[in-house]
Amino acid sequence: MQQEKIIVVDLGSQYTQLIARRIRELDVYSEIRTTDITVEGMRKEKPIGIILSGGPGSVYEFGSPEVEKGILELGIPILGICYGLHFIGRMYGGKVISAKAAEYGKAELHVVAPDSILFKNLNPDLICWMSHGDVLKSPPRGFRLVAQTYHTPVAAMENTRRKLYAVQFHPEVTHTPWGVELLRNFAYDVCGASGTWRMASFIEGAVNGIREKVASAQILCGISGGIDSLTTAVLAQQAVGDQLYCIFVDHGLMRLNEADQVERVFKKQFRANFRRVNAARRFLGKLRDVKNPERKRKIIGREFIRVFEEEAQKLKNIKFIAQGTIYPDVIESHGVGKHAHVIKSHHNVGGLPKQMKLKLLEPLRDLFKDEVRKVALGLGVPERVVYRQPFPGPGMAIRIIGTVTPRKVKILQLADAIIQEELASSEIYADIGQAFGVLPDIKSVGVMGDRRTYGYPIILRIVTTTDWMTADWARIPYTVLESISNRIINEVPEVNRVAYDISSKPPATIEWE
Repeated sequence: MQQEKIIVVDLGSQYTQLIARRIRELDVYSEIRTTDITVEGMRKEKPIGIILSGGPGSVYEFGSPEVEKGILELGIPILGICYGLHFIGRMYGGKVISAKAAEYGKAELHVVAPDSILFKNLNPDLICWMSHGDVLKSPPRGFRLVAQTYHTPVAAMENTRRKLYAVQFHPEVTHTPWGVELLRNFAYDVCGASGTWRMASFIEGAVNGIREKVASAQILCGISGGIDSLTTAVLAQQAVGDQLYCIFVDHGLMRLNEADQVERVFKKQFRANFRRVNAARRFLGKLRDVKNPERKRKIIGREFIRVFEEEAQKLKNIKFIAQGTIYPDVIESHGVGKHAHVIKSHHNVGGLPKQMKLKLLEPLRDLFKDEVRKVALGLGVPERVVYRQPFPGPGMAIRIIGTVTPRKVKILQLADAIIQEELASSEIYADIGQAFGVLPDIKSVGVMGDRRTYGYPIILRIVTTTDWMTADWARIPYTVLESISNRIINEVPEVNRVAYDISSKPPATIEWE
């Protein structure tokens, strides 16, 4: 029996995967397809519903994203979001124009047709999240106006005979607090979903997918020390057993003593084919005098792959390399649509050498961090390992602003160890998404022991988040901040100041580089 699913067609939105994630959270399987999908291709997919994502384009501009109109005529329930509403409206004769006043952020929504199935059990007056500069002037023939805002004449519309629904706002983001209820109404009441999909289904599909692709070949899995690469390795091990070889490249840029901990976990807990490559001198040599963060990431990415290739040559029949790429990595590196912007490169997404001889396996590519943790728990990974603080593949190199030296690495490792110790012993640790220190390329004057000092500051970055696509700075009790600051200044040489970063994402990113 084919698994029921809802297809999300990507029209360029940075939230495309977030839509799919929200549907999966409703226990309905969801996959993303590009605008290249044909009518026949959609028929073969046999989805119970289709969602057209938002996007930064304007439907009246040349080259703007579109899907075959025949897809709208298949009789499959369709929900258009933002740009998706504009596209549906224009396809059926409506006029999309540049808005006199663009709407970005919170807006007051009034539901003029409360009997609409999309707004079932919802209040007629709601707060929603808008992000658009165009509007549909009026519903096209055959469509009914369902909701509007002060600046948006058509904030929601529907044609129940054609099973076409569309909203101008973004129900997938948390800033539309009731948005998940609208998606639930679409998935269950419009599409008829049964809600039988679970994360265990993803694990089973991922394991089977790896097994089918790899067959009798061997896999080289790059271990960075984080939960993403660990989960990837365990998935691959369940799929192919001893055909998996885990290579842990110790680039010397990890947290204090963490490389030793990683080795112990893999050798004792999972008994995998594991090899640790001590390459600290090699990486630090390549990073000498490099200040640009993008260059750092690309250098580290290239060296990772080169080390993997060198190690693979020592083994026979290695044809695949498995990496712990997750969705936020993909979004920040090159997005999911033609119109997405690059935020920063990730070593396991961008910068891979064209001559790389191994085929890529990225089983977690469509998941968010919290979903990866659910997969890890489902695979039997201990909770203490699953809920460790995330750590980027390039390590301390992107938390040291400016040039990277062995001395700076040691300073930041010591400071970071104090941060982790103090937070782990506090009552707020479970609420923290990520916490770390940043070593900027500046010094400031201080007074220690009645003497003038000229030392580095440590920037403390602590955030709360669920999906790592957005984050807010954590409201840490002053007593905890005070303890962290006192210990760092007293115990870490060359540091005389601690500052706290209170920026959210966006506009900032979680990491500094």
